[in-house]
Amino acid sequence: MKEPKRVLFISQEIYPYLAEETPVRLLNRKLPELCQQSGYETRTFMPKFGDINERRNQLHEVIRLSGMNIIIDDTDHPLLLKVASIQNARIQIYFIDNDDFFRRRKGVTDEHGNDYADNDERCIFFARGVIETVKKLRWTPDIIYCSGWMSALAPLYLKTAYADTPFFSRSKIVYSLYDQSFHTPFGTKFAEKILIDGVKPEQVRMLEGKEVCYDLLMQFALEYSDAVVQSAPNLDAHLLGVVKESEKPFMPYNESYETYLSFFNQLLEEE
Repeated sequence: MKEPKRVLFISQEIYPYLAEETPVRLLNRKLPELCQQSGYETRTFMPKFGDINERRNQLHEVIRLSGMNIIIDDTDHPLLLKVASIQNARIQIYFIDNDDFFRRRKGVTDEHGNDYADNDERCIFFARGVIETVKKLRWTPDIIYCSGWMSALAPLYLKTAYADTPFFSRSKIVYSLYDQSFHTPFGTKFAEKILIDGVKPEQVRMLEGKEVCYDLLMQFALEYSDAVVQSAPNLDAHLLGVVKESEKPFMPYNESYETYLSFFNQLLEEE
């Protein structure tokens, strides 16, 4: 019997865990469900922001997957892994947690809509935390779908430091572009902070010594992705131009969730 294909979702925000029902949050909730109904296996990850009510959403810690330390800029940051189920959809959501980066922070921004000063390190921690957890699960995704700027470093790490890891060596990375940016650029040390064993300085040269704005971070994510989807009707023309120049498989905006599934199937047929 043929094994089912697998999709890993690395999502910055998912409804109903973040209460406001935006189109992207709803997409990140519905797409894993649709994939499962279509015969795929899925795993879905998001940050465990402070305003996610653990009791109401019945989150519990997965002890065997918690406890690793992720070093960023010579500082250890412990990772906690929690899980919850969306009962009527029969899907599990894994939450990447850390006291400093997520638990004590309301959400993507603070209560006044301001960016957090350490968003660069939150971005690094989330991407590396997901990848290390999937390794511990010994789970091999065929498609890795990245949604939101907090997932932007996953393509780099997967294509460099983890490129020879059996769990990821054949995965196709699909990056989702939509219109939620941050306003405060990451500092000029961002390229240095990204470096880990297996990532060479020349592989982050695009960011070296620069203040990294949203547009530049998206270009960097696209550089290491295999395919791109447009998940909002109105996107920056410059970013769309970068996608076009890359000649990578591209799915323009479409409200139908089934279109994403067709795009995934098409990518897998090209193997």
